[in-house]
Amino acid sequence: MWNDSRTLNLLANTLYLLAALALGLAALLWMAQRPVFALKGIVVEAENGELQHVTTASVRATIEGRLSGNFFTADLEQVRQVLETVPWVRHASIRRQWPNALRVTVEEHRVLGLWNENRLLNTYGESFTANLGEAEEDGALPVFGGPPGSEKLVAQRYAELIRWFAPIKVDPSRVLLTQRYAWQVELSTGLTIDLGRDPTSVGGTDPASLESRVQRFVQAAKVIDTRIGKTIHADLRYPNGFAITTAKPAPAPKAATGTKKPASTPKTTQKKP
Repeated sequence: MWNDSRTLNLLANTLYLLAALALGLAALLWMAQRPVFALKGIVVEAENGELQHVTTASVRATIEGRLSGNFFTADLEQVRQVLETVPWVRHASIRRQWPNALRVTVEEHRVLGLWNENRLLNTYGESFTANLGEAEEDGALPVFGGPPGSEKLVAQRYAELIRWFAPIKVDPSRVLLTQRYAWQVELSTGLTIDLGRDPTSVGGTDPASLESRVQRFVQAAKVIDTRIGKTIHADLRYPNGFAITTAKPAPAPKAATGTKKPASTPKTTQKKP
């Protein structure tokens, strides 16, 4: 081999290349440790529109002391996981901004309503924790409840209920899924409704769908209010009709003799199509 000039030249060139690569790598490592590349700035922006609840200050406070490395060595996946613990942050994406900053793009939770009293439900059917006072700044929110893991099902049912009750211009203000997977609804008028179980839900056995029960009630609602009185409760679990409870009528005026007319009790009526 030592008499083969071609082999020796190839070996020498290889050693020179390795030495150059080692020097280059050492130079890069040295440059990467320079103070100019220490992370000094965080830019926070909204994924869509403007941020309502997440601020640059809250992001800084969350990652302060938990962010290691510099512009080149910071673990962006770790930063993302930390940022997604910030209240109101549903999703965060991180990228480097030359020479010493991080750019954070945030998707905030969009609130659908309250969930099981002390949490919130977003429009994706996910529950999360945040300041309830901030969530209700624009007014009272719908109230939802259900067993663990039923958040998406309840959010989907809420959207369906809005559509089903649209013909009589009322919205659900409370939607509850019981442990037996039966549905209970309260409307914006104060009317409470027992819908029962849906055959498409876990454990459902009723042959009639929830939609058909609601449609039956909606078609009769105006007639009921006109002929019978204001309804305060409706039970739609009957296969061929429904039962209603009307409001207690106002007390009659006192007679001149001072006698009182006995107050009527709430009336329950079963309506058949």
